[in-house]
Amino acid sequence: MRHDDIWRAIDALAAEHGLTASGLARKAGLDPTTFNRSKRITGEGKPRWPSTESVAKVLGAIGAPLESFTALVTGNAAAPRRATAAPQRRIPLIGLAQAGAEGYFDDAGYPVGGSWDEIDLPSVADPHAYAVEISGDSMEPVYRDGDVVIVSPAAPTRRGDRVVVRSIEGEVLAKELVRRSARRIELASLNPAFPDRSFDIDEVTWIARIIWASQ
Repeated sequence: MRHDDIWRAIDALAAEHGLTASGLARKAGLDPTTFNRSKRITGEGKPRWPSTESVAKVLGAIGAPLESFTALVTGNAAAPRRATAAPQRRIPLIGLAQAGAEGYFDDAGYPVGGSWDEIDLPSVADPHAYAVEISGDSMEPVYRDGDVVIVSPAAPTRRGDRVVVRSIEGEVLAKELVRRSARRIELASLNPAFPDRSFDIDEVTWIARIIWASQ
């Protein structure tokens, strides 16, 4: 078994179940960063292998036998069937909880820096599009924990759109756009258990439309 084969098999398991690597880890009850690409090599440049306990928890969480995992490792598994033949490309991926930190976006809301993970998802026209992995239950029932949404900074926004908004305080929200005027932005919560929000225009760094979701 090779280091690359093991990690390829984990990525394949995640893809077969419509999850990112971090979404798969969360589903298995592990730290969401357990399978991140940045964790696969140590700071000294040595390969880091997933533990047998982690693999066992993943297989238990998705109900897959060990044989299916070993088939993926050896390359003998049948290729998963895709629902569509949509073209794929790698786009930046960030967790919603991370998105408020500095260094991930420029002033216009475009992804920057080298700390992003990546994911294969359907190609979109906006070359600056990126993916956000939902965490928590604040967006239920529309978006659930572990869902991935594609955000397009270039897409125009209008009333009723689902959007991601970043405030100047670093708060990042996924909401529905209710109204946008020259002075205010009003947002409705997707989960009725959470309050609606509104901001003065100068309190918002950027707003971008959600154009796709993996559900």
